[in-house]
Order: sequence, then structure tokens, then C-alpha cells
Amino acid sequence: MKLIDVMKNLDIIDFVGEKTIEINGIAYDSRKADQGYAFVCIEGLKTDGHQYIPQAIEKGAKVLVVEKDVEVAPNIAVIKVKNGRKALSRMGANFYGNPSDHMRIIGVTGTNGKTTTTHLIKQILETNRVNSGLIGTLSYKILDKEYKASNTTPESLELHRLFHEMLINEVNTCTMEVSSHSLELGRVADVGFQIGVFTNLTPDHMDFHGSTENYKRAKTMLFYQTTVANIINIDDPYGNEIAEEIKRLSTNLIRYGVNKQADIYAENIQTSSKGTIFTLVTPKFSGEVKIKTPGMFSVYNALAAIGVCYALDFSFDQIKEGIESFHGVSGRFELVPNTGDHTIVVDYAHTPDALENVLKTIQGFAAGKIITVFGCGGDRDKTKRPMMGEIAGNLSDYCVITSDNPRTEEPQSILNDIEIGIKRTQCKYKMILDRKEAIREAVRISKENDIVLIAGKGHETYQILGNTVIDFDDKKIAQEILREEV
Repeated sequence: MKLIDVMKNLDIIDFVGEKTIEINGIAYDSRKADQGYAFVCIEGLKTDGHQYIPQAIEKGAKVLVVEKDVEVAPNIAVIKVKNGRKALSRMGANFYGNPSDHMRIIGVTGTNGKTTTTHLIKQILETNRVNSGLIGTLSYKILDKEYKASNTTPESLELHRLFHEMLINEVNTCTMEVSSHSLELGRVADVGFQIGVFTNLTPDHMDFHGSTENYKRAKTMLFYQTTVANIINIDDPYGNEIAEEIKRLSTNLIRYGVNKQADIYAENIQTSSKGTIFTLVTPKFSGEVKIKTPGMFSVYNALAAIGVCYALDFSFDQIKEGIESFHGVSGRFELVPNTGDHTIVVDYAHTPDALENVLKTIQGFAAGKIITVFGCGGDRDKTKRPMMGEIAGNLSDYCVITSDNPRTEEPQSILNDIEIGIKRTQCKYKMILDRKEAIREAVRISKENDIVLIAGKGHETYQILGNTVIDFDDKKIAQEILREEV
């Protein structure tokens, strides 16, 4: 593709070079640059792409996209822009033929529930023979191909490449998780969303956004990019605010919840350890729906997915078949298989709201004690640590506080932050830094009818200690410990 076509609709401050040269690819990582590439310099949180210009040119880059003045050989074209990330997004869309304009893109944003909701939507679509791609925390899926996820929402260049690959494989619908970071940083600025979904919002990523209001504002950006419908949880106070803000837009607004003032709601809700049954009510139809996961959070996830498929004119029977064939998502309220009497649940709950939801769900059917193993991530929002300690203490009979992904923080200092909150409760607890030993302790003290919750990492198969990544899978570790007991 010629450079002039890659540059289309780019906000250019200055340009030096030849616009008709052929561009073979785009890179923002100098290690991935190649002959005839355009190298986009991005100022990140930890590094500055401008530092790697010599390496990119050595690899064969013929075009530089920069935010700063640079001096290079005259055979290198230089495009100066105000924002490198926005330029990367626009150039990526141009290079891959604006693929999202030829697809049905469904974006799901919120603090909790994004992963399960996207998988539920995909299940309903595929049950009804719609080829559907998926982009999210666990992986990126195109038919039988699955790629390891680098971020919940990939960088814009990868995003447009994935959409392009989907179209080549005759996948014209994609459901994706849309993180607040991706919205704030412009990774999805050139994605043509048809439908947007808001699940809920609780304080998170305060180290990045600075305030809950900024966090909400970032989430709200999605709903100004949609063309068909916005599906909003109005039982969530922030969701209700967003619904009021965007109701003047031309897109169809569908409110969901368990409140009867919603357009789509659930009533007659019955939950147990085996799952949940509720009556679905919509403006067009109603009927009983069964889901295989327990808890109110599961009802909300189901309603979000139902709202999307309702907006796409699916019938009740089509929605019901898809929802009821869904078996859950790895690391989301996942029971650990074992041959003994132990009940162990692994869940990704790593925010105060998510931890509260999963513990309240367990309280709803627990016949014995609730033993909770959890920690908090390092180099992340510290304010939620005592909050999670207090929540776990109030809703558990015993807690084992341990390491999550401490990263470059001192692990014991993270546990100390959590302890501040748990001390406000009457809950007995123990602090064990080694996560495997913490799980072992919880299993050791559990009796028949007790439930052990291992929270915080869910699907993750690693632990980040300092700058080292080690293999660590909560479910496998629990199974290993159970085998040792036999």
C-alpha cells in the first residue's frame, strides 16, 4: 500500500519525504520493524519509542511517525503528528482496509463481568450459526484459531489486523472486551462499534485514571462510538448516570437489570450451587431461563448478553438455547474437580466489588464455613487492599492472606495493607506469603461442607514475582495438594 493511502485522515503537523513510496507494514516495536515498514514512535508509560529509531531504520523502516523533531537520513520519510497512538490507530485501520466498517463489532466495558459476558454473547451467536470472533482477557479467537492475549484490549494495530483476519475467514461478527485503558489511550478510536455494553463500575485502576469520575468518563467513551444500540445496566448507579447521559443519542438504548423499570429484566430469581433460574422479561417476549452458574452477578452477565442478542432481533428460543448451553469461563466461579469431599472454587475476583459478589453468592448456599484465600496485585491501586481485606473478613469465616502478583513491590507490604481492613472485622485469619502454602493451609483446615474460595487470579497460569514470571495455576495447585492428601 502506498504511503499516501496509509496517511489518509491522519492529523499531520509536518511531513518530509515521498508520499508515493510503498509501505509493506507498520510497527511500533522496533524489534518487529522490517524492510519497507513505517515505524510509529509512541511515548509509553515506561519507555519512549523515539529512542528506538536507529534500530527500526536498521531493520529496514523507510517511514517514521514521530511526535518530536528528529534528524535522519534524507531517504527516510518523516511524518510529525501530535499523538503517536492516535496516528497508529488511524494508520492501522487504513493499512488493513478499515475492517471494522465491514463487520458487526460488539464492545463490552465495565469493571467486572466483561469476560463472561463476551463469552455468553459468543455462545448465543454460535449456537445460532453465526461465525463470531472474540477478543478479550483470556485470548483472541477466530474460528478454531486461538491467540494468547497480550492485553484485555490489544493495541490498535493488532486489533485491526485481527479484524482483517476475521474477514478473510468469513467471520463478520466480533465480540470484544473494551478496557478503560484502551478507550483512554485511543486503541479503539477507529473501531466501528455497532453495539456497546456497560456491565458495572466500581473503583479500579485509580493509579491510571486518578479518580472514579475519570474512570467512568473513559468507559462512557464507548457509547459515543456505537451505531446501533447501547445496552446499559441501570441497577448500577454509574450505569444509570451513563444511560441518562447517552439517551439523547440516535442509537437504541436498552436498559437492563432486575429492577422492573428496566427494558429487559429478571424476576423470580432462584439460585443454588448448581446454577440459577429466572424469568426473563423483555418488551417482546418473556420466559424461564436457566444458567449453569450461581449468583446475582451471573444473572447480570446473562442479561447483558441477552440485551445484545435482543438488539440483534434474536428470538426468545434462540437466546434461551444459547444461554442454557453455556458451561462457564475458565477461572470464573470454577469448581476444582476432586474425588474427595472438598469444595474449592477458583475465581478471578480481584476488585472489592467482584470479591463481595462471589462471597455473597457462596453464602447463599454454603452449608459449612467459608475459607477465603486471596491477595492483591503489586504496582497497582493500593486503596482497594484494605477494602478487600474488610470485605473478605466480613463475608468469610476464615481468611488466608497471601501473594497475588506482587510484581516489583515488597510482597509483605501488600499483605500488611490488606491486614488493615481485615482487622476491622471479627474474622480469624493467617498471613502466608507463599501462595501455594496458603492454598495448602486452606485445604488442610477445611472440613466436609466447607467451601474454599481461591480468589484473585482465576484463569491466570503464572505469578509475577519482581520481574520474573513463574508458572502458577491456582486450580492445578489445588488439585496437586488434594492428591497429596490421598
